[in-house]
Amino acid sequence: MVSLREIVPGWARLLLWRSIRRYGLATVRYRTLPDFIIIGAQKSGTSSLYSYLSQHPQLVPSFKKELHFFDGGLHPDVDNFEKGEAWYRAHFFQKRNTSDNRKAFEATPSYIFNPLAPQRISELIPEVKLIAVLRNPRERAISHYFHETRRDREPLPIMEAFQAEEERLRPLIAKQDYKNEIFIHKSYKSRGLYHKQIKRYLDYFPMSNILVINSETLFQQPDDTLRRVFQFIGVDAGFTVKNLKPSNMGTNKAKIDPDVYEYLEDYFRPHDEELYELIGQNFGW
Repeated sequence: MVSLREIVPGWARLLLWRSIRRYGLATVRYRTLPDFIIIGAQKSGTSSLYSYLSQHPQLVPSFKKELHFFDGGLHPDVDNFEKGEAWYRAHFFQKRNTSDNRKAFEATPSYIFNPLAPQRISELIPEVKLIAVLRNPRERAISHYFHETRRDREPLPIMEAFQAEEERLRPLIAKQDYKNEIFIHKSYKSRGLYHKQIKRYLDYFPMSNILVINSETLFQQPDDTLRRVFQFIGVDAGFTVKNLKPSNMGTNKAKIDPDVYEYLEDYFRPHDEELYELIGQNFGW
C-alpha cells in the first residue's frame, strides 16, 4: 500500500487532511467508532501491521494512521482529547446500516504507554478490541534512541541517555505531564516496561479483548500472525495479504558498545519475566 506521504507533498497533505476533517465533521452522526485499535508499541511494527490490515476488504482504516486522540496528541499546547468524540468519529468511515460487516480501526502506538489512555478508551468504546505489537525492549530502546538523535532531539551519548532517563521523567510523571516533550521523546526504557502497560489496560478490559503479538513473529511468520489477528477481530481469516513489505522501518548503522546491551539486559530481564507470566506467552527475549 503506497502512503500519501510518499506521493503527495507536505503542504498538499495538510490541505487534504483539513478537507477530510471538515467533511468528516459535517457527516459525523453517520460515522462509526473503531472496532479495534492498535495501541502500540512505538518502534515495534505498528505501521507495518496497519498497512497489512488495510489490505483486508472487511477492514477500513482511519483517514490517517495515528489519530492521537486518547493520549491528547504530541503538541504540548493542543489537547486532541478535549476536541471530543465528534472530532474522533470524523476520522472514520460512514456506517450506513447495521448489516455492514466492515470494521474500522486506527493505530496510535503511544496509547499503550500513556497512563490516561486505557480509561479514556474504555469510557468511550468499552467493547473495543486492542492489539499490542511488542518488540524486544532492548532493541526497541536502541532504535528509539537513534530515532531521536536523527532528529537532533537527544544530545547525550546512548549510555548516558539511558542512565539519565529516570531522573528526566520522574518530575513529569509526578505532575502527570504526559504531553511533555521529554516524556514523549526520551522514554527509551520506560516504553519497554510492557508488563506495567498491559496491566493498566487490564484494569479496564478483559484479557479476551487484548491480543499481544511479538514483533519478531509478525515479520518472520506474517501469514500465521495475520490469521490470528483476523480471527481475533472477527473477519475472514482466510484472506491473504499480498503486500507484506515492512513500513516505516528505521535503520541503525552505529556500532553499539557491549556494555549498553549488558546494561539493558540486566534492566529488562525481570520486567520481561513479569510480562510472560501476565500474558501466558514467552517471547524468549
